[in-house]
Amino acid sequence: MTEGAALAGLLVVEWASGVAGPLAGMLLADHGAEVVKAEPSGGDPARADPGFHVWNRGKRGVAVTGPDGVAALLAGADLCIVSAPTGRLAGTPLEPAAVAGRHPRLVYLHTPPYTDDAPWAGGGESDALLGALTGTAMRQFSSGGGPVDDVYPHLVTVQGIWAAAAAVSALHERERSGCGQVVTVAGVHGVMVAAAGALTFDASAAAPAPTGPAGPVPYYRLYQCGDGEWLFLAALIPRFTACAFEALGVPDLLTDPRLGANPRGAMLTPEHAPWVTARLAGAFRARPRAEWLEILARAGCPVGPVLSRADWLDHPQLAATGMRVEVDDPVLGPVAMPGVPLTLTAAPGWVGGAAPPPPGPSEGPAAAPRPASPEPGAGPLGAADTGADARPDGPLAGVVVLDLGAIIAGPFAASLLAELGADVVKIEPLSGDSFRGPGFAAYNKGQRSVAVNLADERGRATFLRLVAGADVVIDNYRPGVLERLGIGYDALRAVNPGVIAISITGFGPGGPLGREAGFDPVLQAMSGMMAAQGGDDEPVFFTIPVNDVAAAATSALAACLALHHRTRHGGGQRVWTSLAAMATLLQAGELVRFPGRPASPVGGRDHRGPAPADRFVEVADGWVRVHARGNASGLFAGMSDALASMTRDTACRWLTERGIPAAPARRTAELAGDDALVSYGMLQPDPRPDRAGWWTTGRHVHMSRTPRTAVLTAPALGRHTVEVLSAAGLSPGEIDALLAAGVVKQATVS
Repeated sequence: MTEGAALAGLLVVEWASGVAGPLAGMLLADHGAEVVKAEPSGGDPARADPGFHVWNRGKRGVAVTGPDGVAALLAGADLCIVSAPTGRLAGTPLEPAAVAGRHPRLVYLHTPPYTDDAPWAGGGESDALLGALTGTAMRQFSSGGGPVDDVYPHLVTVQGIWAAAAAVSALHERERSGCGQVVTVAGVHGVMVAAAGALTFDASAAAPAPTGPAGPVPYYRLYQCGDGEWLFLAALIPRFTACAFEALGVPDLLTDPRLGANPRGAMLTPEHAPWVTARLAGAFRARPRAEWLEILARAGCPVGPVLSRADWLDHPQLAATGMRVEVDDPVLGPVAMPGVPLTLTAAPGWVGGAAPPPPGPSEGPAAAPRPASPEPGAGPLGAADTGADARPDGPLAGVVVLDLGAIIAGPFAASLLAELGADVVKIEPLSGDSFRGPGFAAYNKGQRSVAVNLADERGRATFLRLVAGADVVIDNYRPGVLERLGIGYDALRAVNPGVIAISITGFGPGGPLGREAGFDPVLQAMSGMMAAQGGDDEPVFFTIPVNDVAAAATSALAACLALHHRTRHGGGQRVWTSLAAMATLLQAGELVRFPGRPASPVGGRDHRGPAPADRFVEVADGWVRVHARGNASGLFAGMSDALASMTRDTACRWLTERGIPAAPARRTAELAGDDALVSYGMLQPDPRPDRAGWWTTGRHVHMSRTPRTAVLTAPALGRHTVEVLSAAGLSPGEIDALLAAGVVKQATVS
C-alpha cells in the first residue's frame, strides 16, 4: 500500500549505476514512488557489489534497448534519474536538454560523477577519485601525512541523499508552476555538502601538519584505556570539557597558567596540544574502558566506545527505531539491511521489497506508458501559473524555516534548505550558537539571526509568534529539552496546525539509547566506522563529520517530502532522523547481510587503498589515486614502476590516455586555482569582511529553471532580530520592550 506515502502516485525512471543515483532512487522508493530501474540487457555492472541490494530495494527492473524503450518510459514519468556524464549523453535519447524539451513537466535528476564530465578515464563513479581530486583525502587525520583512502563511500552517499532532496524540492515547485526542470547534483556537489567545513579556507595558509588518526583536539579525540580498549571523548562544549576533566581527575588543566585566559583555545595550539593530550592519555590508562564509560556517563559527558561494525546492524537501538529490516530476496534468501533513515509520522516510508532480479532481454518499449501527470491547475491547490519563465529564487521560494539547531547537523540542514530558496531564520540564545567560531560560517549560510531567551516566558511567546507564520521548524536538541522549554511539537501545532517539525537526535526516539545525547564521532565509534577504517591498527577519527552532514542532507530531504505531502494532502507533521540512522545508512554496503556475501573491506594505518592497482601511488611531487580494475589491473601492473619519476599531472595524463582511471591527490587550497571548478560554482571568494584570500562554497545544486542566485553568508548574532520580529507582526513598542528587558538582542554591527 502506498496511498499514504509522501510520493505516492509518482513514477520515477532510473538510468543509474553505482551509489549516488541508485541511492537517490531508493530514498524516493522508500517514500512511495514507483521506481523503475532501467538496465542494459546484460544488467547493471554494479550488481556484484553487496550494496546493490540496499541501493536498489523496492524497485522494478526492466531491460531497455533502443530509443523506443527510452521514449516509452519517459512518456509517463514524473522524474528520471541519470548518472552518466554529460559527454556520454550527447546525441542519445537521454541528453538532458533534449529530454527537458520533449517533456516539459518532467524533473530530470542528473547525478554525474564529478562535474558535467569526469576527468578520469571512463568517467564512471568513484568515491576514491572524487576524494582525491577535491582535497578530502589529503585532509584525513593520519600518522604520517599524505592521502588516506576511506573504506566507506561517504562522498557519493551524501551526493545521493542531497540529490533526492533537490529532486523532491523540484517536484514540490512543480505543484505550483506545472513545470519540470533539469536538476544537477554532481559529485562535487556531494563533496560540498560532505566537506563544507573544509571548503571554507584561506588559500594562502600552510597545509596542516599530521596530528595522528586519533584527532588533534585533546578534549575531542580517541583515547586508549588501561585494558587496551578505545573510546572517544566528546567533550566539545565547554561544560562537557569541565565535567570530563573533573571526572578524569585533571580539573587543574582549565586553570593551568601556561594556557592563559582561554585554556580550551590554547589546548588547540601546537605548543600545548601534545602535553595536554599526554596528560589526558595517562589518566585514561589508569582504568579499563568499562569503568571510564560509567564514570563519564555519570558525570554527564558524552563518550562512546569504539566497537566493531560486525554487531552494529543487530544493535537493539536499530531494531527499536526501525533501522534494521529484513527482506526476502528470491535469489539470495533473507537479506538484512538498514531501514528507512527518516520518519514522517503522517506519511511514513517503508522498504518495499528486495532489489529487482537481473532483467531479461527486451526489445522495444520496456513498460507501457501511463497517463501523464495532471496539467497545471488540476492539483489540490487549484490554478497555478505556467512557470514558463525561470525563477531565480530557488524551488523552495516562499517557504519559511525556523532553525533551532546548534553546532552542525541542525543548522546545516536549515542552510541546505536556504540553498533551495527557503527563507531561513536562525533562533539563537542570547549568547549565540555554541559553535560560533571558525566553522560557523560554513554551516549557517543563508540564514537570518534572531537572538532570544527561550527560557523566558516572553521569549517563548515571541518564538511562537514566529512559528505561526513558519512552514518548517528544525532542531537537534537532546530529547526532552524542547518540551521542558514549552516549545515541543504540541505547542508548535497549537499555534500552527500545518507546521512541519523536524528533529535530529543522536539515537532516535525510544530504545535503550533514545534519551542519550549523540555526537558525530560517538556514532563513528559505536557503529564500527572508526575500527573498520583502522583495521588491525588503531581506530581512525574521520575528519569529515560524516554523520552530521548526512543527517543535515537527510533532514533537508525530510522537509521537502513533508512539504510535498502537505501540498497534496494538507496538514503538518512531526519528522525525525538520527545520527545512528546515518551511521547505518553510510555503511549500507558494508552492513547488508545475506548468505554468502563477501567480507567487507577494512583499512589500516594511513590506508592507501584496497588493492595494488586500486590505491594511492606516490609520484615525484605528490600522490595519484589509481582506480584500475578488471583488465586494467594487469595493464597497470606493468606501469607502476614508471610512475615514481613522473609528476602528478604527467602521471594522471599518462594513465588516462591508456584507459586507466586516475586523479591527482590535491590539497583543498589547490581547488581555488582550478578555473573549471570555480566557473562551475563549486567555490567562490568568501564575501565576509576581512576575508581577503579566503574561499567558500558556491551553489550546491544546479537548477535549470529555478536557480538560487544570491550569495549566501552566515549571520552575525541577532543581526536580524528587529527585522524578523517586525515582519511577524510585533509592534515597535513590543519589540522595544523585549529589547529593554533583555529577552531579545539586536546586533550592533552595521
